[in-house]
Amino acid sequence: MKVLLVGVGGVGEAIAVIGKDKPWLETLVLSDYNLDRVREVHQKLGSPAHMPVEFIDAGDRAQVVALIQKHQADLLMNAVDPVFNEALFDAAFEAGINYMDMAMTLSSPHADRPHEACGVKLGDYQFERAEEWEKKGLLALVGMGVEPGMADVFARYAEKHLFDEIEEIGVRDGANLEVRGYDFAPNFSIWTTIEECLNPPVIWEQERGWYTTPPFSEPEVFEFPEGIGPVECVNVEHEEVLLVPRWVKCGRVTFKYGLGDEFIGILKTIKMLGLDNKDPINVKGVRVAPRDVVAACLPDPAHLGDHMFGKTCAGTWVKGTKDGKPRQVYLYQVADNETCMRDFGVQAVVWQTAVNPVIAMELIEAGIWKGAGVLGPEAFDPDPFIERMPGYDFPWGMKEMG
Repeated sequence: MKVLLVGVGGVGEAIAVIGKDKPWLETLVLSDYNLDRVREVHQKLGSPAHMPVEFIDAGDRAQVVALIQKHQADLLMNAVDPVFNEALFDAAFEAGINYMDMAMTLSSPHADRPHEACGVKLGDYQFERAEEWEKKGLLALVGMGVEPGMADVFARYAEKHLFDEIEEIGVRDGANLEVRGYDFAPNFSIWTTIEECLNPPVIWEQERGWYTTPPFSEPEVFEFPEGIGPVECVNVEHEEVLLVPRWVKCGRVTFKYGLGDEFIGILKTIKMLGLDNKDPINVKGVRVAPRDVVAACLPDPAHLGDHMFGKTCAGTWVKGTKDGKPRQVYLYQVADNETCMRDFGVQAVVWQTAVNPVIAMELIEAGIWKGAGVLGPEAFDPDPFIERMPGYDFPWGMKEMG
């Protein structure tokens, strides 16, 4: 497989680290707008010949198509902020190759009832073009990170093996990670964090369909495994709620994230000051997006690994019945930052995200996961993915609850 990797930030670097020695990966083109960053990662990996370095403007569709053609890529792997998703998704289609991302095209709140009804939903742009992709025989695998991604595979696995009927599926993400030496330092892209946390969260119910609530709604305390313990989680906009109901039969789907009061307070302040705006404004004759300024003022999550301590947990809680009896389980993956830094040289959050698209690449290259159109992880057999997780030093667990 020949892959054009667009974006060599924290997750992009981790994808390169994980994929470097995979025999099925013939070429992995490392491309980014920040060429110094690409060279840094390339050198860190030992300057491998099958990982050429390229400059790319992810918003320039023609340039992306030209780079695909130059390297005869089979797959475009999108590892940049989702503001570029439409351009990259369209570039892959124009070039006639498969596409994969870890976050779908962006949403827009409902103009009149943002906290009740959906406007443009996550992934709408992509799903509206699904028939065109299918007719062309191309695959766009969307939402193939950890959440969404692995969490969706867990949902499909639970339906296939663990339940006769599913009442509710809830993705729950929590951690006890600390970033020491900074007053405020998110461990993942602040651009993406602002987008998903300040937009109205989406909930899906069988009788009602998709609807929205105010940010940070329905707080609950969830008990996370492997020493993390109880963490208060709140509703956050996330792709799983838009993906799972398309392929998994259930009654309700939610996504809740353990943010903490301090983090929520900072996000509310950013919103109040208008610093969440992703559209450029005029500042003394210079056009700049306020959100880009916030991101530029904060430390790069890709370089925070040595300052991070603790564990992060991603997983899927499922409630339903099996053999006529009520059942609740939590399928999860826990990443310890010290272990990730020691074994892979990248911090836990980006490593946990990056393993999943690499496993998916292997399954696509082997012809095990195949299809055409715009598909989520739930559209495929979960077993080959689950079976490969231990071989990637990516163990998973299951906790009976209730």
